[in-house]
Amino acid sequence: KSAKSLLLRFHVQTAGSTLTAQQPENNIVRTALQALAAVLGGAQSLHTNSFDEALGLPTEKAARIALRTQQVIAHESGVPSTIDPVGGAHFLEALTDELEAKARGYLEEIERRGGMLAAIETGYVQHEIHLAAYRYQQDVEAGRAVVVGVNRFVEDEPEPPHIFQPDPRVEAERAERLRAFRAGRDHAAHERALTALERGARADENLVSLILGAVKARATLGEISDRLRAVFGVFQPAKTL
Repeated sequence: KSAKSLLLRFHVQTAGSTLTAQQPENNIVRTALQALAAVLGGAQSLHTNSFDEALGLPTEKAARIALRTQQVIAHESGVPSTIDPVGGAHFLEALTDELEAKARGYLEEIERRGGMLAAIETGYVQHEIHLAAYRYQQDVEAGRAVVVGVNRFVEDEPEPPHIFQPDPRVEAERAERLRAFRAGRDHAAHERALTALERGARADENLVSLILGAVKARATLGEISDRLRAVFGVFQPAKTL
């Protein structure tokens, strides 16, 4: 009914699972290739991982390189000047068809199992994720999948990377800020909002407005989550098949 509803808008984040702690500078190249592929595929929004994220939080330098990667593609490559620059390429169309067929196969299997919730509860989804990771690790260890710097082209003594070190003063500052936040709120209104949330959760009500009410009463995310955990418990994944 609306032309805007027919638009396929999508965001892409480069693959964090491909980042390696060994020779982490290689991740710059991996991220650049993945970002270029996203732009070639028509992504409207893009996030590029920092090269040191396999080691910890990114340093300022690493985050800047990730940003510059996007900017080089946007302003130097010329790729964004063409709509769907690889559209119609036989190889990509064949890959798209293959991906679509496999995705439909998964959707049909999930439907056969009673839907996504049932598939999660029986452990099917977790099993498929674990199986894919296991098979990939087998390929890496057997050398069938090449990971540069990990199982091929390995350095005997890699240079130790600079790892982000948070300022120890931040923890104390945030703790004091939270203490002041809690001290300055209306405690009666805060408790009423959380009680209403817990009551609504037990009555199977729509919780959106109740959560918003708790937020407006200056309840913290942890306090809201604690009330919901008291009702629903904590998810425990089923044993995989």
